[in-house]
Amino acid sequence: MLSTAALLLALGLSNGPALPQQAASADAAVRATIGSAQFKDAAADLDRGFERHIAETIRLTEIQSAPFKEAARGTVYLEMLKATGLSDVEMDAEGNVMGLRRGTGGGPLIAIAAHLDTVFPEGTNVTVKRTGMRLAAPGVGDDSRSLAVLLAFIRAMDAAKIRTKADILFVGDVGEEGPGDLRGMKYLFTKGKYKDRIAMFISADGTGPGNTIVTGAVGSKRYRVTFKGPGGHSYGDFGIVSPAFAMANAMKKFGALKVPATPKTTFSVGLVGGGTSVNSIPFETWMDVDMRSESRAELDKIDAAFKRLMAAAVAEENAARSTAKGQITVEATLKGDRPSGQTPASSPIAETAAAAVRAFGLTPSLTFSSTDSNIPISLGIPAITLDAGGTSDRAHALDEWIDLEKTSSLGGMQIMLATLLTLAGMQ
Repeated sequence: MLSTAALLLALGLSNGPALPQQAASADAAVRATIGSAQFKDAAADLDRGFERHIAETIRLTEIQSAPFKEAARGTVYLEMLKATGLSDVEMDAEGNVMGLRRGTGGGPLIAIAAHLDTVFPEGTNVTVKRTGMRLAAPGVGDDSRSLAVLLAFIRAMDAAKIRTKADILFVGDVGEEGPGDLRGMKYLFTKGKYKDRIAMFISADGTGPGNTIVTGAVGSKRYRVTFKGPGGHSYGDFGIVSPAFAMANAMKKFGALKVPATPKTTFSVGLVGGGTSVNSIPFETWMDVDMRSESRAELDKIDAAFKRLMAAAVAEENAARSTAKGQITVEATLKGDRPSGQTPASSPIAETAAAAVRAFGLTPSLTFSSTDSNIPISLGIPAITLDAGGTSDRAHALDEWIDLEKTSSLGGMQIMLATLLTLAGMQ
């Protein structure tokens, strides 16, 4: 992997003569970017177009985009990308929508993405309520606004006549939220036409001052755990084995697991179900389990422990009650698998983002999360996730809201744009 200085020199990240090697740090490169007349013109265009940005945020938010049903929003976003003049605009086989802003050559292919999907089921009321700069609706901040941010970037770059060495791929991707299991990113990086070509990746996700840089990928494993047995009448068959008792025992054992605080590792039972009536011994019960960790090794440990505990709970139920009419069995079906990993803080992409944050007077905060960046990070591709300014609350709730106060929002957008342009080699 190239050092930050070497990569920045290779990209030629100053507007004028090449910076001396000793000065070609991320800070110097970002200062050259944001000090340029072109960047100032782009920032001015973001300012002028801010109401359009809000209007596009509202438009996209009000197109329902439930898990696995992102096509309606994706089709509209496809047309919005075409309207910007990008080349090679398309929807791939998984439903990702993308377009290419071609560079002059000599730089790496950089992808920047925002996700099309929300957590909300089909039929959710997604009408946006606007009060001043505050927008309230399910999914408005996670991640509808970021889709609009990417459109604003393309227009600002064009208005400022910015050229970059690198090609930039703008992506609206599917399947980022829970049940989607990052299917859009998995396709983009392992099956799509840009497979093995993307050298760096930025995920635009959420709101905030702009100083948070997600470099760590929180991995997760999610299972539907199904316990089955003979079932029967609650009175007439009393004494036979019960999937409900086996599952209750399994949950108790699972809840008693000890996990490290560092690296942060967590587990939860999120959903339970089963049975047919109050006066029946169920023939089947189930629970949905979520396990997460910042460490791949710790995630593997808790995964193995979870499977041992499920088997032990079944064995104990089969030993505790009659199996004359059949035994209890358990099956754990993997429903989600997100890899862990980390982009080093010393990597060019992380150092450049941190330099951009500092250039705008904030303190960088490197952190872990579960985002689209999990996939490229797990493949060894430098990747980070950034927010784009503003404030928000109640993500994943029906009363989700964002406040696009102009100074904060434009500040966050400029930090992200400065990071992108510095990495892409603005000319």
